[in-house]
Amino acid sequence: MTALDRSSTVAVVGTGTMGQGIAQVALLAGHRVLLHDAVPGLAAKAAAGVGARLARLAEKGRLDGAEHRAALDRLVAADGIADLAPAALVVEAVVEDLEVKRRLFAELEETVGDGCLLATNTSSLSVTAVAGALRLPGRLVGLHFFNPAPLLPLVEVVAGAASDPAAVDTAYDTAAAWGKSPVRCADTPGFIVNRIARPFYAEALRLHEERAADPATIDAVLRESGGFAMGPFALTDLIGQDVNEAVTRSVWEAFFHDPKFTPSLAQRRLVESGRLGRKTGRGWFAYGDGVAADVSVPHTAEPADRPRRVTVGDLGPAEALGNMLRKTGIEIVEDAGVDCFELSDGTSLRLADGGLEPGIQFDLAADYTTATRIALARTPEVPDAALAEATGLFQALGKQVSVIRPVPGMIVARTVAMLVDLAADAVGRGVASAADIDTAMRLGVNYPLGPLQWGERLSLSRVRETLESLHAFYPNGRYAPSLEVQWRAWAEEE
Repeated sequence: MTALDRSSTVAVVGTGTMGQGIAQVALLAGHRVLLHDAVPGLAAKAAAGVGARLARLAEKGRLDGAEHRAALDRLVAADGIADLAPAALVVEAVVEDLEVKRRLFAELEETVGDGCLLATNTSSLSVTAVAGALRLPGRLVGLHFFNPAPLLPLVEVVAGAASDPAAVDTAYDTAAAWGKSPVRCADTPGFIVNRIARPFYAEALRLHEERAADPATIDAVLRESGGFAMGPFALTDLIGQDVNEAVTRSVWEAFFHDPKFTPSLAQRRLVESGRLGRKTGRGWFAYGDGVAADVSVPHTAEPADRPRRVTVGDLGPAEALGNMLRKTGIEIVEDAGVDCFELSDGTSLRLADGGLEPGIQFDLAADYTTATRIALARTPEVPDAALAEATGLFQALGKQVSVIRPVPGMIVARTVAMLVDLAADAVGRGVASAADIDTAMRLGVNYPLGPLQWGERLSLSRVRETLESLHAFYPNGRYAPSLEVQWRAWAEEE
C-alpha cells in the first residue's frame, strides 16, 4: 500500500457540495482536513456544514461520540492558500474552468512541498491540460468523486499524460483506504463513466426524435425490461438538462465531432426553452406543487387473448422465454430450424437485432424472468390479429406490453449494443481495463450489468451483427462497430 498515512494533512480547495463531501470522506478516514475557498467566509461556512452532517451521523448512531469530537477537532477552515502548506494531498473542487484550475495549481505549487500530491476533481476537463503549467506536472492526478461523495463509492483515478505512476498509485491506494472503490483511467474525454454512458441518453433522445415512442414509454422499457434504475428522460430531468447536454457537447467536441457522441437537437431545444428538469419544475416531465413526483405514464397495451399454440425455435439470448412459456399451458411446437417464435398465422416474433425484417420484434431484457415490461414493434404488413396474439403471449408470461413504432434495434437492444461498443472501444484504446469499466458503470451509474459483461452474455458476435444492421440503416458512422468489438467477435467465433 502507498496510501497516505492517516497522520497526513489533506486540503480541499472549493467548498461547494462536492468539496464538502470530499472533506467529509477524508475527515472520517482519520485525516486532518483543511478547507479553503477563494471567497472570504465560505470556508468557515463549509466547515460548519460538514460539522452539521457529522452531528447528524452521530445522532443516528453511525458515529460514536469520541469519533465525532475527534473529527471536529481535525477540521480546519483555512483562510488563505498559505495555510495549506502542511498538506500532503490537495484536492481541488472548484469551478469547471481550465484557466481557473491552472492558476490555482500554479499558486499551490508555490505553497506546498514538492512531495505534496495534487489532485483535480474535474469531470470534464483534461487532467493533462490542468497540469500543463506546473513545474512538477507528474504529481498531479485526477480524483473524480461522484456526488454525493460520502455515499457513492466510485472514484475515477485519472492518469494524465505526465502523471508519475507512483503518484497515481498513491491516489488509488488512498481512495481505497478511504473506503472507496477506485478505478484506474487514462486521461480521455469523459474518463470512464461520462464517456461510456453517452448512448444511454443519446439513443433514447434519438428514438424520441424518430417518434418510436414517447419519453415515458422509453423510460419504462429501459427500466422494466432493461433493468436500469431510472429511465434517461427522468434521469436527465434530475441531473439538469443543461448539465447533461453540456457534458454531451463537451465529450463530442473533445472527440472532434465523432458521430458516436453527437448531441441531440431535441435536448438543445429543451435547454433553450428553460425547461431544465426538476430544478425549474419542468423538463421532459412536470414537477412541483400539485404535480406527482413522477408523472410519466407509459403506453401499455390493453389485455389480449393468449395464443392457443406457438412454435418455438432457437431464441438465443431470449431462451428463458421459451422455458417460461412451457409453464403457461400454451401448446408449444418445437422447431430447432427457426430462430424465433412463430405465431398461429406464421408471423415471426423475433428478438430485436438491429434490422427490420418483416414480422414482429420484441426487445431485449436484462433478465426475461424478472422483466415486468416488454416492447413490441411490427412492420406494416403484420395484421392486427397477429399483434394481439403476440401481446397476449407476453401478457401470459406476466409482462406488460408497450407497442412502439418499428425502428432498427428497438429501445434496449440498440442502447445496450452501443454501450457495449463504447466500452469495448475504451478497452481497446487503453482507457481502462474491462474489469474497471464494468465496475465504474455499475457503481457510478447503477447499471444492472457492466457493459462488457452484458456483451459477453449476449455474445460479441450478436452485438457486432446488431451494430452492422444499424449501420446499414444509418450509414454515418454512429453505429459502425468498433475495431475492438470486431476483434472480440472474431475471437469468439474461432
